[in-house]
Amino acid sequence: MLQRIGDALKGQKWLAYLVLGALALVFAAWGAYGIVNLNFGGSDYAAEANGAKISLEEAHNRWVRQQTQWQQRLGGMEIPPDLRKRFQDQMLEGMIGEALIDERTQSLGYRVSTEALREAVQQEPAFQIGGQFSPEAAKGALAQAGISLADYERDLRTQARRAQLEGGIRASEFLTPAERARLAELEGQEREVRYLVLPAERFKPAAGVDDAAVQAYYKAHQAEYMTPESARLEYAQLSLAALEAQVTPSDADLRAAYEKAKGRLEVPEKRHARHVLVTGKDDAAALAQAQKVLAEAKAGKDFGELAKQYSQDPGSAHNGGDLGWAERSAFVAPFADALFGMKVGEIKGPVKTQFGYHIIRLDEIQAGKSKSFEEARSDLEAQLKRDRATDRFGEIQERLQTKASEPGADLKALAQEFSLQAGEMPTFVKGAGAPPLGLAPPLQELIFADPPLAVGRLGGPVLLGDDRLAIVKVLEHRKASPKPLAEVRESIAAALTQSRATTLALAAAKAARQKLEGGASFDSVAQELKVSAEPAHFVGRQDPSIPAPVREAVF
Repeated sequence: MLQRIGDALKGQKWLAYLVLGALALVFAAWGAYGIVNLNFGGSDYAAEANGAKISLEEAHNRWVRQQTQWQQRLGGMEIPPDLRKRFQDQMLEGMIGEALIDERTQSLGYRVSTEALREAVQQEPAFQIGGQFSPEAAKGALAQAGISLADYERDLRTQARRAQLEGGIRASEFLTPAERARLAELEGQEREVRYLVLPAERFKPAAGVDDAAVQAYYKAHQAEYMTPESARLEYAQLSLAALEAQVTPSDADLRAAYEKAKGRLEVPEKRHARHVLVTGKDDAAALAQAQKVLAEAKAGKDFGELAKQYSQDPGSAHNGGDLGWAERSAFVAPFADALFGMKVGEIKGPVKTQFGYHIIRLDEIQAGKSKSFEEARSDLEAQLKRDRATDRFGEIQERLQTKASEPGADLKALAQEFSLQAGEMPTFVKGAGAPPLGLAPPLQELIFADPPLAVGRLGGPVLLGDDRLAIVKVLEHRKASPKPLAEVRESIAAALTQSRATTLALAAAKAARQKLEGGASFDSVAQELKVSAEPAHFVGRQDPSIPAPVREAVF
């Protein structure tokens, strides 16, 4: 890599680069809702990375979220069809990268303790009221986002493991001192540059399109201007969170639960330790190195410095081998057995695990203890509410299964009988869904089956994740159909005009470059083009004051 960077330094002292400014794709108004179905060639998964499959549901959910974010940035404009595929590919590449990173964190044994997870949850601002964590606020925020607590905790653990890996890589020494010095020299380098910007906007008057061109484009690209298949629905949904809110355990219930769960309410002993991990393909050499580190540690050498020098644990080496506070269950058995058999200040090793050889130093011990009733009260209350709500959820699901299939079943009557949240969805789109039901793949399969759910008939109950269910009635089916030309005429004309203006600007820019290469001055070319040329000045590799394409070309 350094050689490639060095090769890029060869050549002139300064580089004049002509930039076609304002040639970025302009997003015209392509409709109010940009719903696009991802198509993965009939596979039952979107992508695979080293055996880890990215499900169609994951890909669809990510696409819907990202598409919404992009449209918000564009003021509600739809993403042009020629960019959708590019954005979808970029999204999938990102998901594949995440899958590979997750696989690596698992193979390296990265872990996130329950204590750390609880702390992260309690520090989330959306879960706080008046600066203090509120279980009710957390449940409300998650319900509003359509995310279950289990999914949220899983995602939080995943993000924490990724952060550990990233931190370890950033702190690792992959470069020799000479390479590091050379890289610092390159990163700090500045180059003198002069450029001019030729806006495509000024060529629009000469790039106008007539109605015949618009009609021809519409006819040739009609598949890009389709209104997707959709349905108009009535729905009634039930959430576990809503049922939990209806449960209020009595003090007697809580005390009975406390007595029953006393054995499980012990706060386990925790230990604060540091370690040095030594690995290698040659087991004998790794063991010898570990024994050398052990001898140096017992001789009084600073343990943190030894970890920074020798440890190959990317998650702790840069912190002097500090593993923080953790209970026995956080470690693999050989490591846990050694650590929890040590005295404070003791150094032990080499301890062999599947990760390599460890030298361990125990710094502190936090004794285990039983929680008092008051300490356990909030956890017991949450568990009781969850248990009773879960039982009630199952009962309602079974009764709805029977009642919804009865002749003459009425959705509104069922909603009233079981205290379901009822409403109407004007547009539930195939492959995309819509709030408040979301994408809901099981619901998609029910409504848009072949044949589809009949108009007027109740469907469900359908589980929407682990903690929601819904019953629906289709009021109207709408097949996919081309958008009327009148609806997209303006956006097609704008896109064609932009494309032609870009072509004209590019031709003018190439002609200007030929003049510059032929010896013409920047000022004379700029004057001829009626644009202003930036004065020559020095820029750095990360200088935000110039366009990114200019920086990339210069460096």
